[in-house]
Amino acid sequence: MFDVLIIGGGVSGMSCALVLGSAHKKPFVIDKKIGIITHQKASSLQDALFNNAYGIPAGKLGSELLTESIEHLKNQYAHIDQIEGEKVLKIEGEAGNFTVVTNKKSYSSKIVVIGISAGNPFTIEGLEEYVVPHQKTIPEKNRIQLKNTDHKVTEGVYVTGTLAGWRSQLSIASGSGAAVATDILTLWNNGVHVQVHDSIRK
Repeated sequence: MFDVLIIGGGVSGMSCALVLGSAHKKPFVIDKKIGIITHQKASSLQDALFNNAYGIPAGKLGSELLTESIEHLKNQYAHIDQIEGEKVLKIEGEAGNFTVVTNKKSYSSKIVVIGISAGNPFTIEGLEEYVVPHQKTIPEKNRIQLKNTDHKVTEGVYVTGTLAGWRSQLSIASGSGAAVATDILTLWNNGVHVQVHDSIRK
């Protein structure tokens, strides 16, 4: 079982994984099992070209950043399990005992972090009740987000990036993923165990 399973290998999901990975020497993180499903096909970075992003050379392609981020995570934090070539279809269960079903396998996790795009329709079963129109894009774009309070959708489920209602700029999406990782690390540091409340509908 994973302690945290991140869904999505775009900016916010990878930022979350990198921050969690960077804490691997902390006593409260040593025994934690962290995974990320690195599906990137729907990431808005696929078609991006950066000319004015802080710390990124002008002319850098977003698709290159996606590939490099996977390598960065693999090289720096090899203890994080990267699950490639799978797409999440369904999430069920409750905090502390979620089942994440992909097109190939099922995984168990205590906490789930969702960092996929805000495209409509939303294709992960089990979270439909939380889907609302995106609050920061024009209606014509037909984007959605998951209802959340400071990235928390429901007990044990967090959302990052554009699906959390943030804008798609690299620094904003990255900060969103880092914020969720910081919240999870704070829970672990304080010895807070995930409380079991409402189940995600099966």
